[in-house]
Amino acid sequence: MSIWKQILLLALLGLLAFAGYETHRRYIAPEDGAGQAGRRASGPAQVEVASATVETMRETVEAVGTTRARQSVDIVPEADGRIEAMAIAPGDRVEEGTVLIRLDDVIARADLAEAQARFLERDRVLTRLTQLRQSNAVSEAAREEAVARLAEARAQVDRAEQRLAERTILAPFAGTLGLAEVDQGARVSAGTFITRLDDLSEVEIEFSIPETLFSRIKTGMKITATSVAFPDQEFIGTISEVDSRIDPVSRAFRTRAVVPNPGDTLPAGMFMSLELVLSQSDETVVPEEAIVFQAAETYVFAVIDGKAQRVTVKTGPRRNGMISIREGLEPGDQVVTRGLHRVRDGSDVDIINLSGLASDSGEIKS
Repeated sequence: MSIWKQILLLALLGLLAFAGYETHRRYIAPEDGAGQAGRRASGPAQVEVASATVETMRETVEAVGTTRARQSVDIVPEADGRIEAMAIAPGDRVEEGTVLIRLDDVIARADLAEAQARFLERDRVLTRLTQLRQSNAVSEAAREEAVARLAEARAQVDRAEQRLAERTILAPFAGTLGLAEVDQGARVSAGTFITRLDDLSEVEIEFSIPETLFSRIKTGMKITATSVAFPDQEFIGTISEVDSRIDPVSRAFRTRAVVPNPGDTLPAGMFMSLELVLSQSDETVVPEEAIVFQAAETYVFAVIDGKAQRVTVKTGPRRNGMISIREGLEPGDQVVTRGLHRVRDGSDVDIINLSGLASDSGEIKS
């Protein structure tokens, strides 16, 4: 194609583009403007609003832990022997001093009887030598030797009594028994695990909390514990111990809480969810959907005299769909919750949910 044909084609395309622009400017653009003006003139934006209310806001921290018995011991024999009697039923509650296991004790009783007989014999010898010493019939050394032999016999009696006592295992405190690992008639050795005794009148729950809260956790603070095993129950306790160290790996510290456990409801080793209240205050709250986040600014559209007014706010904790407003609103102020995309600062609004402005009352936790 020659250079003149190319120039002619470019001029023709430019002419067509100019003609299209003029046609749009003169005929189409005015119609668009009229349509927009008509839409603007169609009426105020329809919105839903909610009233700011005062609710109790709680700042809480959640954790998980495991229950531990207030006291827990493994029941083990201190001597070898055969189990002659065993009073262990899993889940039974026993009092302190209850006989749990009795080992065969024939030999132990015989040893005790022998030691007691020896003690009586040496006691009589000492009595006789003491009388003879008064008449100088025996030396003082002989009497002193008799005193030593009597003391030796007394020690043998004490040793035999202790060995006999070891044949009977008593409950060291009141508690609940676990499963027995041996049966009556079995021969056991010293240290053989037989069962476990737990004091469940109270349970301890050990859990970890991030180090950022170390300065805010104190003994005596209340906790609420729940378990999937008891879905409709809450267990209230208090923090009893706070560890003095931060774990360098998890960056958390261990904490223990004590929970009353009437009826031994909670067993040891159960997984629990906990909630700890750090602070509590009454604050102004609005639904979360009323908040608009834009760059570094947070604001709402308040409805005043039928017009939307943009109000910058400072927010606080949130929970259950509500958010705390620290600055910018007062209780009773109405804010737009639906139709925010149709609202501009200063524009007219039409409230369509007048019958539902009263918000549900209730405690709000953060």
